[in-house]
Amino acid sequence: MKKILLVTVLFAVISCSQEGYKSSKLKDQKDSSSYAIGADIARTFKRTGIEVNSEALYKGFYEYSSDTTKVKRTIKEDEIAKILEKFQQKLIAEKQAQSQKDGEKNLKAGKEFLEKNKSVAGVQVTASGLQYQVIKMGNGPKPTSNDKVKVHYTGSTIDGTIFDSSVQRGEPVVFPLTGVIPGWTEGLKLMPVGSKFKLFIPSELAYGERGAGDVIKPNSTLIFDVELIAIEK
Repeated sequence: MKKILLVTVLFAVISCSQEGYKSSKLKDQKDSSSYAIGADIARTFKRTGIEVNSEALYKGFYEYSSDTTKVKRTIKEDEIAKILEKFQQKLIAEKQAQSQKDGEKNLKAGKEFLEKNKSVAGVQVTASGLQYQVIKMGNGPKPTSNDKVKVHYTGSTIDGTIFDSSVQRGEPVVFPLTGVIPGWTEGLKLMPVGSKFKLFIPSELAYGERGAGDVIKPNSTLIFDVELIAIEK
């Protein structure tokens, strides 16, 4: 991680000098590639929220890419790793703090949503807190913990953001009933083959404090439209 950060910082400065920017002309493939690298790194910095002093960035790049007999380096080489280590720790601490803040916000929003949702017509609540709504009741057998099931599904957050959908991909999925989040395991056991249910899954029955990926934030309550197509032995 530190090596990646170091390379990122060094390459990013290609486009940070105002004078260099004004005089640069893209004359060949090397120039175009250099520009593309700078643009890509800048987008990464912007997306991740990393803030840097562009003049200091350029100074570091210039000094460490120049002949040491002609240019004196402001910070010695053996100090660079220590500085980057502290910078990395700062980024991690900030990310953890933001994650905790998001988690508290999502937990509150999820509880408020489920409290209102349980009074919606047709919504039922289990002892665990799982909420479900029967869209279509099938007449086949119900799966058990030992079964594999074939399903179609669409998953979304409570604000309507779709994060995954076998329906959109056009291909159902098969998995063991014990190989998914607890809310899925419990919900599918309630469904006869041929059923379509809407599952409202509290965060503790989903991905909890850890979340999943960029869309499912910590403590997110999730909604799944699920169709149980078959039980596969």
